[in-house]
Amino acid sequence: MNVNYPNGKKYKSKERETVIPLKNKKNGSYSNRGMTLEDDLNETNEFYRERRIAVIHKKPTPVQIVQVDYPNRSAAVIKEAYFKLASTTDYNGVYKGKYIDFEAKETQNPTSFPLKNFHQHQVQHMEEVMNQGGICFVILRFTKFEQVYLLEAKHLLNYWERMMNGGRKSIMKEEIEQNGHHIPLGFQPRIDYIKIIDTL
Repeated sequence: MNVNYPNGKKYKSKERETVIPLKNKKNGSYSNRGMTLEDDLNETNEFYRERRIAVIHKKPTPVQIVQVDYPNRSAAVIKEAYFKLASTTDYNGVYKGKYIDFEAKETQNPTSFPLKNFHQHQVQHMEEVMNQGGICFVILRFTKFEQVYLLEAKHLLNYWERMMNGGRKSIMKEEIEQNGHHIPLGFQPRIDYIKIIDTL
């Protein structure tokens, strides 16, 4: 099936990378299970919902179907579709009466996080959420080290502004370590970001 962005550019799905599990799990770590960041967060959010801790969902992206084939009466095959509009962030929901909104990204770059992974409309959306008093952040994973960080949106906005003013086009890993919050990978929940939110 062909899926296109509103500007007509073709959408290329990200292939799920295969991670070979470590034979020796050190310090009770459950890392390297071959799951993507999205898988881990969906599993975490399900854990939160089941235990009535928080209600967080991945936002569906609106799609406009353009061409459908009907090979037989009981089946329809979508041949072409377009994203109706540019998406904002990946996840939103509520925790203790507060609105939560966040984006999740991962990189194989070991020393920095490229800002090209974000889009202007996403950054603008995060700023609008912050202005309304919502809890807004990004969850970043360095896949090479299986390290996950929560970086508050206010810091991302500063790095974005630095780039727009001609500065670095990435966030140094050291900057994320300094201004972000490391989230140790666990079993249940996999990425316990609510524990970090409680400290903010």
